[in-house]
Amino acid sequence: MYAEERQQEILRAARDAGRVDVVTLAERFGVTTETIRRDLTALERAGVLRRVHGGAIPVERLGFEPALAARDEVMTAEKERIAKAALAELPQDGAVVVDAGSTTSRLVQALPPDRELTVVVNSPPLATMLATRPNLTVLMLGGRVRGRTLATVEDWAIQQLSQLNVDVAFMATNGCSVAKGLTTPDPAEAAIKRAMIACADRAVLLADHTKFSGTYLARFATLGEIDVVITDTGLDPEQAAALAAAGPEVVRA
Repeated sequence: MYAEERQQEILRAARDAGRVDVVTLAERFGVTTETIRRDLTALERAGVLRRVHGGAIPVERLGFEPALAARDEVMTAEKERIAKAALAELPQDGAVVVDAGSTTSRLVQALPPDRELTVVVNSPPLATMLATRPNLTVLMLGGRVRGRTLATVEDWAIQQLSQLNVDVAFMATNGCSVAKGLTTPDPAEAAIKRAMIACADRAVLLADHTKFSGTYLARFATLGEIDVVITDTGLDPEQAAALAAAGPEVVRA
């Protein structure tokens, strides 16, 4: 078993049981406790587990949400592939809204220089990244800025979105499942995400495979409200098929 496969099994076990311990995992997988500790460290860096004495617990149990900078450092190759695949969903011209997130930021960086677009964002870092692009009209949603995700939230942003009509919403999520839909830890951020999807003709989710085994506090969409899910090849084909059966096209980049 490859390390990534073992780590996904560890994550699944933690979410099922609420906790995993090092010794039991080492016996289960026939590896040393040092190997398991390295696995747990990798999963903690990915923001999906939190190390505790003797083992680890899933972050959902803590209500924990990794900061944007921490999320930006994991699954980097997968996020680059997802962003590149998402370029196929851009309109030739028109307007898009881009949700705050580490994968969506890579889409922003990859936007083609020859495309005339209006880009609506709720992230000051994304607005700064786009502001000097002469072919783009950049609209920044106002509101309270959440320090953890650097996303603008609450009524100012929601009111602005209610007046907009865009071609595509490029969305991020903390968790996604067939049963629970798309979820995020913060209700204020969920409300903004919900408003983004509502103002768009099409919704495209950008999410690496680690996002498809957890559920968080606030749901902002069902899979039936998403037109395309773009993820990476780390997502199990059977899980991809189950997602597709719920409505969206699934692309494994």
